[in-house]
Amino acid sequence: MARLTHIFTRFAVVVSEWTGKPAIFVLALFSVILWAATGPVFDYSDTWQLVINTSTTIVTFLMVFLLQNAQTRDTRAIQAKLNELILTSAAENRFVGIENLDEEDLKHLDRLVEKAAKRHHEQQQGNAGESVEHNRAVAAKSASKAKRRRVARTASGKRQSKTGNSSRKPA
Repeated sequence: MARLTHIFTRFAVVVSEWTGKPAIFVLALFSVILWAATGPVFDYSDTWQLVINTSTTIVTFLMVFLLQNAQTRDTRAIQAKLNELILTSAAENRFVGIENLDEEDLKHLDRLVEKAAKRHHEQQQGNAGESVEHNRAVAAKSASKAKRRRVARTASGKRQSKTGNSSRKPA
């Protein structure tokens, strides 16, 4: 049974990757155009319509199962990766496995997380207000230093030009 599951999984992966390619879409589009073009040849008969209806229904029916298998596998892999990140970070471990909770529990957890996010945002705003003031003070101090340097350079340039000891070469 495990071997059969493995074979189906490999088949589902190959088919879902294959059907996601642009060339396959073009092939499907070409098939529909070819079917439509043969309408006058078959006098738009019931059999002619049945061909496209039956073929698209069968393909859709089978693809649902293949794509569901691929999506389920991808979701499990993502959940495992997220769980590993949660377990190795400072995040709360209670979030591991929450995908198995029922709808009401997920809504309750969502409300709790939203409240925590608001508290965190308010704390950041408070800290941001303090850091904005700090940044303004640093910027003002820096601008003041830059102004003093410009004034000092200008003053030394004027002194040099009065004494004629300019370091510039004549043009």
